[in-house]
Amino acid sequence: MENSEKLKEIVREKYGKIAEAVEGSADSSCCATSCCGGAESESPVDFSEDYSRLKGYVAEADLGLGCGIPTDSADLQPGQTVLDLGSGAGNDVFVARGSIGDSGFVIGVDMTAAMVKKARENQERLGYSNVDFRLGEIENLPVESASVDRVISNCVLNLVPDKARAFCEIHRTLKPGGSFSVSDVVLNGKLPEGLQKAAELYVGCVSGALQKEEYLARIREAGFSDIEVTQEKRLRLPVELAAQFLNPEEMQLFRESDVGILSITVRGRK
Repeated sequence: MENSEKLKEIVREKYGKIAEAVEGSADSSCCATSCCGGAESESPVDFSEDYSRLKGYVAEADLGLGCGIPTDSADLQPGQTVLDLGSGAGNDVFVARGSIGDSGFVIGVDMTAAMVKKARENQERLGYSNVDFRLGEIENLPVESASVDRVISNCVLNLVPDKARAFCEIHRTLKPGGSFSVSDVVLNGKLPEGLQKAAELYVGCVSGALQKEEYLARIREAGFSDIEVTQEKRLRLPVELAAQFLNPEEMQLFRESDVGILSITVRGRK
C-alpha cells in the first residue's frame, strides 16, 4: 500500500508539472520522457500518434501523452455515454465527443488536479455542455455502476499500481454489452536487468508495465469477453544505448530474442 501511494504521488507530481508546462509540447509525453522516475533521456522515443486527422480534435488538449488512438477501436456511436480514464487535458474526450455528437455524453477522470483544471478550461473555451471532467482515481472511479456504454484510456493504466482493480472498475461502470478500448505499454518477455535500466532511461513508463500475457489475464479475470488486441507496435531501443548496459554476449542474445517493449491497443466486452 505504501509503495502504491508513493507511485501515485510521483505520477501526480510529474503530470502536474506537465499540465503547467507549455501546452502541446510532445517533449512532455509520458512515453517520450522518463515521467515515472529516473533520468531524462537524451534521445526520447515518441509513442504518441497523430490525432490531427480526427473529428473533434483540439490541438490545445493534445499534450502528446498517448501511445495509441483508443477511439479508433472503440466503436463509438451517436448518443453513447463514454468514459475516458486518465483524461489529461481532454484530448481523447474531445475526440470521443466528435463521434458521439451532441446527443451523447463524455466523462473524463484524472487523478491530477492540474490536469482536470486544464481540461475544464479547454471545455469552457469550447462551450461543450455534454462533457464532464472529474477528479478521481481509476481504482475507485467517481462514476455510477452500469452507467457508460464505452470506456477508453490512453497510456495510463500501466501507471496504475493495482491493475486488477482498475479493470474491475472498468467492468463495474460499463453497461451490460458495453465495451472498452485501451492503449497501453506492456512487455514481451523478461528484459535483462541492464536493458531494464536502459529502457527506463528511454521510456519511463516501462517501469510500471506488465508482461503482455499477464496484462490480458487481468482483463479476463475482470470478467470481460471478446478480448482482442487491435494494434501492436514494438519499441526499438537504440543499439548504442543498450550497449551501455549490456555486454557483447548479452547484446547478441537480446538481438536474437523477441523480448521487447510493446504499445498495444486492446478491446473487450462486458
